[in-house]
Amino acid sequence: MALTDDIVLSQTDPRPMYQQIMGRVKQLVALGDWAPGKQMPSIRQLAVALQISVITVKRAYLELEREGVIVTRQGKGSMVAEQSGVSIKPQRDDLREHLVAAARLATRLGVNPDELAAQMLEIHNETAEDSR
Repeated sequence: MALTDDIVLSQTDPRPMYQQIMGRVKQLVALGDWAPGKQMPSIRQLAVALQISVITVKRAYLELEREGVIVTRQGKGSMVAEQSGVSIKPQRDDLREHLVAAARLATRLGVNPDELAAQMLEIHNETAEDSR
């Protein structure tokens, strides 16, 4: 699978596209899917794959570099920084928010906690198999 396949943009996401790219790259780095030193897709490659402007990808890369998530070397392109400083805490906070929303919806639908837990476990197992 190409690295460009790891980044997907959503038209329903209210964030600008460059922020969506930044968020996904940070997530991939924080989760360890993109290890330090991993070569990033070129700006042009990613722009073509996502069917967006090179300027949008360039902005995302510049911001990621400014934040220390990636480094760019003349003639070598961009890669994940050795010490990215990206924490998994923001993703855990996002997860909690989604779980709270799911629990509220389940309560409104009359789904009991055991059934909700069973569904969550089933979904977790399915997605874990997909990511192998």
